[in-house]
Amino acid sequence: MDKRSLKGWLYLLPAILFLGVFMVYPLIDVLVYSVEEGYNSASETFFGYGLYNYSYVLRDPYFLQALKNTFLLVIITVPLSTGIALLISVGLNSIKPLKELFQTVYFLPYVTNTLAVGLVFMILFKKTPYTDGFINLIIQWFGGSSVDFIDGPYWAKMFVMCFYTIWVVLPFKILILTSALASVNPDYYKAAKVDGTSSFRIFTRITLPMISPMIFYLVITGFIGAFKAYSDEVAIFGTDLNAAGMNTIVGYVYDMLYGDSGGYPSFAAAAALILFVIVLTITCINLMISKKRT
Repeated sequence: MDKRSLKGWLYLLPAILFLGVFMVYPLIDVLVYSVEEGYNSASETFFGYGLYNYSYVLRDPYFLQALKNTFLLVIITVPLSTGIALLISVGLNSIKPLKELFQTVYFLPYVTNTLAVGLVFMILFKKTPYTDGFINLIIQWFGGSSVDFIDGPYWAKMFVMCFYTIWVVLPFKILILTSALASVNPDYYKAAKVDGTSSFRIFTRITLPMISPMIFYLVITGFIGAFKAYSDEVAIFGTDLNAAGMNTIVGYVYDMLYGDSGGYPSFAAAAALILFVIVLTITCINLMISKKRT
């Protein structure tokens, strides 16, 4: 190894040590926990190694419910939030007066504490003995019947969860897409207008291809973020998400470790690795698609 290569490795050594201690070692430790059968957290003993923890988790109705909730959250919120953010960004990019003010207004939810926003959503949607909530008042004003969005039917609770998730992630996506739109060379638009190209064709043939890398970046990070959802649901439905039927995979892992039914790190490790495999698979698929589409 020459002197220049050795110097480069020395520069990389702090980052390698950091990643090894805080990422590689915990991942290996979780993998070991996940195959230790009958692990007792008090005595730190186990019966042997096997795949029982995975089979238990995959048959646990609480995990299956959390898996269903997480997939619905991902499938609904990621495309909707990205599409809405794109429309808003195009609108912001096309206006000139008060453009900075509107950008600031749309970005404000991003710097607001998510738990605080979740409590506000709960107050807006929650039905109590004293009031039906602000959202139900609007529904009644249009002639509809009130709905218990927090403690009522599953579809109502899922609607609140998806609506809240979209609200929280929109500011970041708007910021990224607005910056991407501003970076497009205006000469392309001038040339298209000279040729008499319609606005829709300009958007689909120039704007979308030019900002497609940012769109796929937001889709990939959106999938990863939605699969890790947990604190937002706690803010709206409380800590007992299993009773509410609105738990997520990350919430299931937390419950297995620290919840009322906790003390089972092997089950938690198995669930965490299942989540890791799901996220890794979807991310790889998105990356393969993005190579062909961007």
